[in-house]
Amino acid sequence: MFDTRNTWLVTVVLSFMGGYCDIVTFITANELFSAHVTGNFIVFAYDLVHGSDVLAWTKLLAFPVFVVSVMVGGWIAETTSHRYLLLFIEGILLLIAGLLAFTFKNLLGNNFVLYGIAMLIVFALGLQNAFGRIYSKETHGPTTMMTGNVTQASLDVGTLFRNKFQNAQALASLKKQLVTTGGFLIGCLSGALAGKFVGMAGIILPGIIIVTLFAVSPREIELKNTIQK
Repeated sequence: MFDTRNTWLVTVVLSFMGGYCDIVTFITANELFSAHVTGNFIVFAYDLVHGSDVLAWTKLLAFPVFVVSVMVGGWIAETTSHRYLLLFIEGILLLIAGLLAFTFKNLLGNNFVLYGIAMLIVFALGLQNAFGRIYSKETHGPTTMMTGNVTQASLDVGTLFRNKFQNAQALASLKKQLVTTGGFLIGCLSGALAGKFVGMAGIILPGIIIVTLFAVSPREIELKNTIQK
C-alpha cells in the first residue's frame, strides 16, 4: 500500500512526475516546459534570435497559465483540510490531457489543439508546484526543478569531504537530495521514451500513477470525504 505519510515515497513519485511531464511536453509541444516554466523564457529568447516563427511567442502563454494554476492551488489549500487534494486534481487533469491527446492525435498538428492540451498539462503541474511550496515538509525538496536540490547536494558533499564523512546531518541531507534528483532523472528518461514512441498521449501515465497511488493510500477515506463535501 502506498503510504502518503512516507515522505520518501511522496518525494520519489512527485519528482518522477516533474521530470516526466517536463520532457514529454518539451518533445511533443515544440520545446515547451510544463513543470519548470521559467525555462520557457530561455527557449523563447533562443527561438527569437534564431528567427523562429510566431510559435515562439506561445511559450510565454505557459507563464500566466502557471500563475493562475498556483493561485487556484492556493485557494484550494485554504478551503480544504486535505492537502493531497491538490495532487489528486493534478492527476485527474493529466489523465484528461492524455486522453485528449490520444483521442485527437490526428489533430495535434493543429497548434490550437496541441497547445490547448499542453496548457492543461502546465496547469496540472502548477498545482504540484503550489503543493510543494505550501506543504514543503511533505517532500525532501522541490520536485519540479532540480537546481536547488543539486546545489544543496553539492554543499553536503563538500561538508562531508571536509569532515571525513563524519557529519551525520550532511549525510542525511545528501541522501534526500539524491532521492529527489534520482526520481527526477528516472522521470526524464521515462518521459523521453514516452514522448518519442507514444507522443503527448504518454502524459496519461503519471496521471494514472498519482490517482491510483493516492486512491489506495491510508488517506483514501479522508480524500473521499473532502470531495463529497
